[in-house]
Amino acid sequence: MFDVTQWDISASPSVRIIHLGHACNVEEERYTERVYTIREGETLELTCLVTGHPRPQIRWTKTAGSASDRFQDSSVFNETLRISQIQRHQGGRYYCKAENGLGSPAIKSIRVDVYYLDDPIITVHQSIGEAKEQFYYERTVFLRCAANSNPPVRYSWRRGREFLSQGSDKGVEIYEPFFTQGETKILKLKNLRPQDYANYTCIASVRNVCGIPDKSVLFRLTNRTASPTIKLLVEDPIVANPGQTVTLVCITSGGEPTPTLTWVRNAEGLPKNSVLKGGTLTLRSITVEDSGVFSCVASNNVGNPAKKSTNIIVRALKKGRFWITPDPYHNDDNIQIGREVKISCQVEAMPPEELQFSWLKNGRPLRSSERMVITQTDPDVAPGTTNLDIIDLKFTDFGTYTCMASLKNGGIQEISIDVNISSTTVPPNLTVPRGKSPLVTQEGDTVDLQCLVSGKPKPIILWSRADKEAPMPDGSMQTESYDGVLRFVNVSREMSGSYRCQTSQYNGFNVKPREAIIELIVQYPPVVEPVYTEIRQALGRAFSLTCSVLRAHPSRVLKYEWKLGTRLLTVGQFDTRDETEYHVRALNREGFGEYTCDITNEAGAGRCTFLVTGKAYPPEFYYDTYTALWQNKPRVYGFKLQWTQMNPNAVDRIMAYRLGIKQTGQQRWWEQDITMDGVIQKGELITYNLTELIKPESYQVRLTPITRLGEGDSAERIIRYSGKFHCSFDDEAICMFTQEKTDNFDWTRHSAATRDTKYTPNTGPSSDFAGSKQGFYMYIETSRPRVEGDKAQLLSPSFNVAPKNPYGTVTANPTYCFSFYYHMYGKHIGMLNIYLRQKGQTGPDSSIWTLKGNQGDRWKQAKVNIHPTSSFQIVLEGVRGPGIEGDIAIDNVDIEEGECQNPPPNNLMSSALPVSKHIWPLCLTMLLVLFSCRR
Repeated sequence: MFDVTQWDISASPSVRIIHLGHACNVEEERYTERVYTIREGETLELTCLVTGHPRPQIRWTKTAGSASDRFQDSSVFNETLRISQIQRHQGGRYYCKAENGLGSPAIKSIRVDVYYLDDPIITVHQSIGEAKEQFYYERTVFLRCAANSNPPVRYSWRRGREFLSQGSDKGVEIYEPFFTQGETKILKLKNLRPQDYANYTCIASVRNVCGIPDKSVLFRLTNRTASPTIKLLVEDPIVANPGQTVTLVCITSGGEPTPTLTWVRNAEGLPKNSVLKGGTLTLRSITVEDSGVFSCVASNNVGNPAKKSTNIIVRALKKGRFWITPDPYHNDDNIQIGREVKISCQVEAMPPEELQFSWLKNGRPLRSSERMVITQTDPDVAPGTTNLDIIDLKFTDFGTYTCMASLKNGGIQEISIDVNISSTTVPPNLTVPRGKSPLVTQEGDTVDLQCLVSGKPKPIILWSRADKEAPMPDGSMQTESYDGVLRFVNVSREMSGSYRCQTSQYNGFNVKPREAIIELIVQYPPVVEPVYTEIRQALGRAFSLTCSVLRAHPSRVLKYEWKLGTRLLTVGQFDTRDETEYHVRALNREGFGEYTCDITNEAGAGRCTFLVTGKAYPPEFYYDTYTALWQNKPRVYGFKLQWTQMNPNAVDRIMAYRLGIKQTGQQRWWEQDITMDGVIQKGELITYNLTELIKPESYQVRLTPITRLGEGDSAERIIRYSGKFHCSFDDEAICMFTQEKTDNFDWTRHSAATRDTKYTPNTGPSSDFAGSKQGFYMYIETSRPRVEGDKAQLLSPSFNVAPKNPYGTVTANPTYCFSFYYHMYGKHIGMLNIYLRQKGQTGPDSSIWTLKGNQGDRWKQAKVNIHPTSSFQIVLEGVRGPGIEGDIAIDNVDIEEGECQNPPPNNLMSSALPVSKHIWPLCLTMLLVLFSCRR
């Protein structure tokens, strides 16, 4: 029913990249790197083929640009990288990295070049110069053609149906200006003639690379061709109140061809409430945010685009502020009788020229006088500021002063600011409450930084970082506070540091700022590693668990506590070390479970968790297994299941595997235990033959290792029946082909990228059959010490045959199609022979295909039907010719049930002769006679 065999199969990874889908071309660069070209909009699909066991982990990365929009910040962790509708910016070099812990990681790269061709554009420019000694004007016209492309574009010009070339017309010059680096072709028409008024076509071509067709654009040059001119039927500037509808009208006043009109605002897009129809732009319910310079742009590709602009100003008043300046001449911070006081009032206004101020004292209008000096503008302060200077302050001057700001034409709510001047008006003072610095809090809390500010009027408080040039948590360099409190929600450790609070001149005294410093200390629990680790151990073994502190605040008075489940193991306090260890001298059954180490400080605890278990690791299926085996029973097939055990020595000896199998889509599992004798070594390949699988069903297989402690982790795979054996020799196991022991020399596995052809450059393939220098194939090396007639034989795995009746006898030979690719290039090519070797056969192997001599530097396919009557092998024999230029190669071997479909045509001079062993001498004699006759 089954058979179990074991051998070591561990191998470090190797990798190569193959392409699927829509490649235009795949070329080789220096150092065997590859360039993959693809048309923009197609689907990029790259697959990373790896060998090695255990199965390597695969990771795709990219140097620049992106596979997705932000591919450079991430990776793709599977074999196939797929980008739908690839764009030009997604070109670049892609790397595939494979590693399995054995040896160095294997890395291969491929450069993806995205090809595209945009529609060309013709622009027309005219220069008019006066010839000094002649009474006419020379009018020279330049037609410039440009198109974005990859690869570089080539241009050609046509006038009407006539193709233009340099020298074909004395009045025409074609050149590419130096500064454009070959991307632009210019057609120069010197001193315009009547025949120059015509239709001009610029044709842009990338020579059908990637199937990209040529693109063209037509321009009609007439004696009316002119650059665009436009008119704006609006005032400049336009002043509007919020909520109004503003309409901008732009019309073309000249230009041939008819210009197209567009509107833009500053360098930004148009407001959301815009309605654009032709040259008319309507802004409905305009807001202050819609203000800006609006430009109408007209273009017809002749000369420079025409542009005219208007400024839309939406009327507004906002941000009223005041400040009091005590006697500026005596450097006082207090208001004193007999001294001077200045009250300043500032408002932001649009438009600023409409801003007007008025002053009230105790609600009555105040006019400028010798002691009450009102200035509407002050060159020493920001625009929009008015000052009231009270000279020789008297007791009767105490009272409430009101600054009124409005716009001349009304329609906007005015702003009023009250300032109280009295004997109780005092300069500011700033202090930090007791216990508020340093301020200690814990991560995640909400905290208030507080500065007590006194004075009348009370000023705005400005907050900033005092310990470094860094922004505040809200992203600004300064934050305003009107009550002296700065609140932080969800405090993080990055917020620790010094904060400065200081008085602002706004809404207070214009005196030297008062300031204070608050120290914020954010405590957070210890950050530890590892957060979670699974440890697998065998009974009786010793091991140690280590929990390390990465960072913590406060870092002193750290305590640790080890537990197994809820049972306390040990407690202690950190000394100078930043880690704690727990040792198990000999693991018993009660020692399995979850160990935790809690490291605590004032802010909380960090926890390391270790799960100690005796469960075996999952097995790893050997993915290079070839597919179904044919058997001596109708309608069934077998499968050689192969696996290695991950870290078998980490736990107790694996005594058996529980095999579960079911048809895909079914619920019921069939289970059986596979007994293991002896100790399984790391990398040891275990083989188990599954039989009685029904064609063509697929099966789900589950494999679970079992120790004396119970079941370990399972691994699952799907088995599919294909009825076909395929080998491309890309894996090191070469699909279990073997070298014949009785021949003269062996076949060699190689790729064109690694094979040294320095001594025999005119023989052998330059790539595998798919065109890849990284792809592998088998070949015979005919250099010395090989001599003419030496033979190398390669044996396929053994295949069973399906009988046609239930008694096991074959009433009619079953048919299989054997196909392969061969490469026979070189003047000394010998012979390639294919034989059928059957179980129980007493005579020599049966010849089924043979070919002799040079077949050219290309891969060809051969197909032949075979009719075995018992288990069989295919023998591939290469025979050395008369010299060293006689390397023969094979690739992509297939054996499939049924007759061959569309076999290559047979030609006596260049193709194989599928014959039986018994008539081969006769056919060879006839062939030699025919060959002699033809010569």
